[in-house]
Amino acid sequence: MSLDKKTAIVTGAARGIGLAIASRLAADGARVAVLDLDAQEAQVAAGKIGAGAMVIAADVTKASEVDAAMSRVVQQWGRLDILVNNAGITGRSFPIWELSDEDWRRVIDVDLTSVFLCCRAAVRIMLGQGAGRIIDIASIAGKEGNPALVPYSTAKAGVIGLTKALAKEVCTRGILVHAVAPAVIGTELLQQMEKSTVDL
Repeated sequence: MSLDKKTAIVTGAARGIGLAIASRLAADGARVAVLDLDAQEAQVAAGKIGAGAMVIAADVTKASEVDAAMSRVVQQWGRLDILVNNAGITGRSFPIWELSDEDWRRVIDVDLTSVFLCCRAAVRIMLGQGAGRIIDIASIAGKEGNPALVPYSTAKAGVIGLTKALAKEVCTRGILVHAVAPAVIGTELLQQMEKSTVDL
């Protein structure tokens, strides 16, 4: 599939699934913005992807930084065709009675609120273009629920619901929105989990 002259932004693109997605988009001809909280890792990832990759260091839980990132892509490349919401964390693998308020908020912010913020910013641009594609990376945990990962499972279920609702809002405006719900994949995210949780 040729994505020549298409522009894409991938969140959490410095490693794992995000890096693989960004690399494939670039291989298919897209100009790719590597967005990650870790500027150094994003720079390394961009080097692997190729000379045309843009590096954006941003916190996707902050609306102002998300809006600025989207605007930068449009300013440099003239449009935004593809958004991949991939940034995520699993949080601590503990039963709910051992989780703090901060444990909950952090995962919800990174895994769900960021998807809302990025989708909102991207859709505002895509509506003006009359076209766009959004892919949200959810998880099988959002469909089945993983014990000891209540915040993560909840956030990913929210991503699935957000994707369905947004898809219906914009499908007549030239914008398609989809979610992918992977099962267990051997990335650094997996290393955040307790082995007992992974084995479940």
